[in-house]
Amino acid sequence: MTETRTTRFPGAVAAPGRDGIGASPARPDGALKVKGEFAYASDLWLDGMLWGATLRSPHPRARIVRIDLGPALAISGVRAALTHEDVPGRKLYGLDRVPDQPVLAMGEVRHHGEPIAVVAADHPEIARRAAAAIAVEWEVLEPITDPLVVLRDPDRHRVQERGGIVRHQPVRVGDVAAARALADVVVSEDYSVGIQDQAFLGPESGLVVPAEDGGLDFYVATQWIHNDLAQIAPSLGLAPERIRMTLAGVGGAFGGREDLSMQIHAGMLALRTGKPIKMVYGRAESFFGHVHRHPALLHYEYGATRAGKIVYAKVRTVLDGGAYTSSTPNVVGNAASLAVGPYEIPNLEIDVYGVYTNNPPCGAMRGFGAVQACFAHESMMDLVARALSLDPVRVRQINAVAQGSRLATGQVLHAPAPLASMLDRAAALALPDPLDSGDIRNLPGGVSQTTHGEGVRRGIGYGVGLKNICFSEGSDDYSTARVRLEVIGGEPVALVHTAAAEVGQGLVTVQAQIARTELGIERVDMHPADNAVGDAGSSSASRQTYMTGGAVRAACVAVRDRLLERAAAQGLSADSVVGGKIVAHSGAVLVAVADLLGEDFLEETREFRHRPTTPMDPVTGQGDSHTQLALCVHRAVVDVDTELGLVKVVALDAVQDVGRVMHRVALEGQIHGGAIQGLGLAVMEEIQVRDGKVRNPSFTDYLIPTILDTPPQRLEILENPDPRAPYGLRGAGEPPTLSSTPAIVAAIRDACRRAGGTGRITRVPVRPDDIIRAT
Repeated sequence: MTETRTTRFPGAVAAPGRDGIGASPARPDGALKVKGEFAYASDLWLDGMLWGATLRSPHPRARIVRIDLGPALAISGVRAALTHEDVPGRKLYGLDRVPDQPVLAMGEVRHHGEPIAVVAADHPEIARRAAAAIAVEWEVLEPITDPLVVLRDPDRHRVQERGGIVRHQPVRVGDVAAARALADVVVSEDYSVGIQDQAFLGPESGLVVPAEDGGLDFYVATQWIHNDLAQIAPSLGLAPERIRMTLAGVGGAFGGREDLSMQIHAGMLALRTGKPIKMVYGRAESFFGHVHRHPALLHYEYGATRAGKIVYAKVRTVLDGGAYTSSTPNVVGNAASLAVGPYEIPNLEIDVYGVYTNNPPCGAMRGFGAVQACFAHESMMDLVARALSLDPVRVRQINAVAQGSRLATGQVLHAPAPLASMLDRAAALALPDPLDSGDIRNLPGGVSQTTHGEGVRRGIGYGVGLKNICFSEGSDDYSTARVRLEVIGGEPVALVHTAAAEVGQGLVTVQAQIARTELGIERVDMHPADNAVGDAGSSSASRQTYMTGGAVRAACVAVRDRLLERAAAQGLSADSVVGGKIVAHSGAVLVAVADLLGEDFLEETREFRHRPTTPMDPVTGQGDSHTQLALCVHRAVVDVDTELGLVKVVALDAVQDVGRVMHRVALEGQIHGGAIQGLGLAVMEEIQVRDGKVRNPSFTDYLIPTILDTPPQRLEILENPDPRAPYGLRGAGEPPTLSSTPAIVAAIRDACRRAGGTGRITRVPVRPDDIIRAT
């Protein structure tokens, strides 16, 4: 059962007409995906195309003594085999203007699965056999895998020439030493977060086609077309205008497609062979082909008064970025600025480090540094409450931010932030029915019949997530939209063209809703996302509805203004466009849009930028670093078999402030999906790495939640408009991923204590032996 309630507040805009913002029109890709008819990047096909395959390192750290391509080239049907010596242009690429990742390994490999060579062949099996036939002579080296060892001596333990530290971001507020003397209770704990994978179902894939001008046409699954282009063009030695990029069908992303995968490799093979190249990773290769969530080691210390007011916090967080930079600098900034979450703590000493190791590269994943911080700060709120014998909800309310509060960075919350009342709402939601041991499907372990209710205890826990929306720390974050209005078949039609990546979140639908709302027409067509229009930024940071939605709105308003000007030039006192008609202020219809336009068209292109942000100060961490912040509160109910260490999440209810509902069904899906990714991190998802080697690169051994693991989710959606955002909306996709994990773990701790144990659980995902020790 899923139940949703919405509360509107003064200032919320009334919902417009059919299929505009606030409605829930059907997604154009929805039925195709359900029926298995949607064309994903892995479905692309072109006559005469070749297949590409990649040879990857079996070692986390080693020197390449010699590569012999001869055995691969000797196989019938192999058309090319390339190494780093064949890269046409720049041999390094990377995000955030840090090109430190080799296109193909040069001299040394720095992580398990690093690409060494690529081949092209007539058939995918031939390509894979050829890649496996390449002979490599290795000098195996001892990998650097302990981030704490790197932190203690970053100059000695170097994975990169620049040293062991990617970024250190401190935050300093007040006087922690003086505040410690005022604390009645001091609590501390060490926490750890494992490596979570984005686990998108569509593997890395795409098709690259040589063009007549010597350039290339790319059809790839990505999150950011223009950022891909900025990295691809220099490495292929091509001018950017000779590369055309079109978004192919994306089978999920969650941050894992921000970094390049097969793009440059396929481009190299296409240039060498003159043939279209298709590359599709298998599931195991996909685990090596993209970055993961940063594992974290976190030490927290809080001091509080007897009344429950936290007077200081000391935090040290170490994020393992793996072999290359990727998004680690920005993840560090997030983890530092949000280290103590949505709470007012007057004295802070925070240090967050990102380090290089020979472990798998880590980068963007839903939550982006705030997930790791949230697990720790919410665990600490429960620890403070327990030390003071206070209700955990009440402790959060005592310290909760509100409108006008300052965050750890000194940033003021100018928009509504009703956390205290959100906690009340979460606590007031109806609880699930008592445990029914008569149906084993309702018990931990389910139909495996591990229990019939013996040793099962129920627990309840809360979690609060605070997530930044859009790019932060002074990023020139913008999106571009082109809107064309013309008459087709006697009907006004808008064509919306952006480069924004639809990765499953429903952005295509929302853009059309905005166009209908602003232009007052029914029919809106969406141009395929490509680089023939300006940059739209990444489909990440919960930003696309805010940023590309803002750009589409601006372009539509410009088109509408020109339409009304044209009406005025004909002597019509036009006020608005409704239902395809030009309407006067009195509501009288003056002329049809189709008649006013005739055979002409109107077209406008606009860029949209959010308000400026500033970088965090490198010494104090102070700065107006975030565009917008969003809150979500989760309450979890779990049943735990405390004898076997098994968990069943019975309910996972949420209260989230979204500013303005744009598309109700898509919004609910985002909250549900984000919460279940948090459930996965809480109790099952972890890439197992031993001595730098990934041990479980498959969905057999890397477990993700299925429908049987998904509990009922009651949602209470609040609409407190943000006056600085388009339509007052707030990004909604990431906050529930933050708050669901600590809520579930808090509930597990509660169940363990009800069984007479300590409830001390300090890592995620929670393993059965963690529960046994805590009981």
